Amino acid sequence: MAFDPAAYKKGTLAGVLGCGTSGLAAARLLLDKGFRVLVSDSAPQAELTRRLKGLPRRILREGGGHSKRLLRCAFVVKSPGLAPALPILSALRQAGVPVFSEMEVGLAFSRSRELVAVTGTNGKTTTALLTAAIFRAAGRRSRPCGNLGLPFCERAAAAGARDVLIAEVSSYQLEDSTSFRPQAAALLNVTADHLEHHGSMERYLKAKARCFAEMGPQESAVFNADDPLCLRVARQTAARKYFFASAAGTRVQAWIEGPRIAIRLDGKPALRLVPPPLPGRHNLANAMAAALLALSRGVKPAAIQRAFKSFKGVEHRLEDCGVFRGLRCVNDSKATNVDSTLAALEALRPPRQTPNILLILGGLHKGSPYTPLRQELERSVKGVLTIGSAARKIEEDLAGAVPVFACGELSVAVETAFKIGAAGDLLLLSPACASFDQFKNFEERGRLFKKLVRQGR
Repeated sequence: MAFDPAAYKKGTLAGVLGCGTSGLAAARLLLDKGFRVLVSDSAPQAELTRRLKGLPRRILREGGGHSKRLLRCAFVVKSPGLAPALPILSALRQAGVPVFSEMEVGLAFSRSRELVAVTGTNGKTTTALLTAAIFRAAGRRSRPCGNLGLPFCERAAAAGARDVLIAEVSSYQLEDSTSFRPQAAALLNVTADHLEHHGSMERYLKAKARCFAEMGPQESAVFNADDPLCLRVARQTAARKYFFASAAGTRVQAWIEGPRIAIRLDGKPALRLVPPPLPGRHNLANAMAAALLALSRGVKPAAIQRAFKSFKGVEHRLEDCGVFRGLRCVNDSKATNVDSTLAALEALRPPRQTPNILLILGGLHKGSPYTPLRQELERSVKGVLTIGSAARKIEEDLAGAVPVFACGELSVAVETAFKIGAAGDLLLLSPACASFDQFKNFEERGRLFKKLVRQGR
């Protein structure tokens, strides 16, 4: 059931479940649209009061858990990432109270008629922001939103009729949505991630597939032809399909050709574009996906090439921080799973096959093993520095592959790297873990890393 604001009278009580960035945006929007709002969060009441500081006092609030007060709401907005098995969600379903995603509520209030979505396990942020840059280069006003830290209830609701919404959408957001229908969407890749939340790879894939479930032949879907799980999702959608791959093929519209990417659509001669100046083969895949999304919406190739030339990358994603005490320092804090860290190591692999990377790994364990890192570690890493609650698991999985230094905290890891590193080595923060055991988010982790390396110069 889609969320329809017109179905509810002014003054209706609306619930907001979860008081993070998305929940706060939903509360503000609903209040602005004339609803009474009850915010419910598991955080203690004092913490909830702090988060709601600056919001109107007429917002009702409850902390320390979720009460039956939510059952009196006409509908509830669920913040992404809350566990599907929460008892309050079962109670709401039994009581017949509709539960909507923050994404669907924000889009319901948006005047924009063009939505371009990017999902996948890795590369979402780079691809979404690159796609937004392409639309801007074409003279279109683009509004990035979604899992970029820009809630739909804030960004989509403020968009004008001619604005293009460029949304990064996560499995958390998609699992709660039943009516999501972008005009164009891309699935970059699917590898094991967030299994502690979804419970199985099958449920994780099912959440990703929801991005395409409501799309029809008039919409465009872009898929990675090198990824079997992406191809599986492609078979399930009725959208017009475009494929990218590492090599040319009969069903592939974009592929890598030497240092360039080639694109051929509708039987026309192939375009050959110079990709953005970003390290790693995975960024060629991101560029192909962004280009296909833009072309499917009528953007000219010249605008794509202009955007590629000027795009400088994303903070916390293979971000070059400079050279300090002889070590080149790279912030890849956004690498919150093993596959993302593998992509970083492959992109930064030393040309002479002499290991020179000091790799900081660790944080909150997400349920996947670290053993897939072993082969690449032996090739390019001279030492692993572990931090966070996953440290012991990492040390067990990587035993014997490479020297491991148990550091516990990021500050100790950086200090240790400066002690054991040599001129010409590379210090890489690419944790393969979530950040929530020691940090508010991966951004806080990355910014601390940058501060620590600057202080250690």
